[in-house]
Amino acid sequence: MSEAVLARAIPRPLVKANQSFIVLSVLLTWITGWYLILALPLAAGLSGLLLGYNPVIKLGASFLRKERSAYVLEDWEQQQFNQSIAVFCLAAGLISFLAGWTTAAYIFTALVAIAATVAIFGFCIGCFIHYQWKMYTHRRKTASRTPH
Repeated sequence: MSEAVLARAIPRPLVKANQSFIVLSVLLTWITGWYLILALPLAAGLSGLLLGYNPVIKLGASFLRKERSAYVLEDWEQQQFNQSIAVFCLAAGLISFLAGWTTAAYIFTALVAIAATVAIFGFCIGCFIHYQWKMYTHRRKTASRTPH
């Protein structure tokens, strides 16, 4: 793995910490009814996407015991894609709760909580979607170059 790729890769425990933070925030929102709790993972995710600084990941990094390269590393681009989906669902959930659209709020927050929970256990729904999208665009590009 090149040094540039290694520098941007994210150790799996940090990815799981971020996913856990999302799940816990959604569950606390559902339990307490304090919808602004969703603003915490939303702000962290937006900060990661827009500024390259996710405070949950940064805080978690201080607890790593080994060198970053000693962990299974997750692809930065893939994690940005996944974080984009999470940010969308969290924002849609928060806006829906604030607007009084309870059904939509629970749907969006359930989607992000389920996806993060499933990812914690090893299957990344966002990765699957990202892969399918890449394959679709590749097939389209290949088909457009093929003479008819």
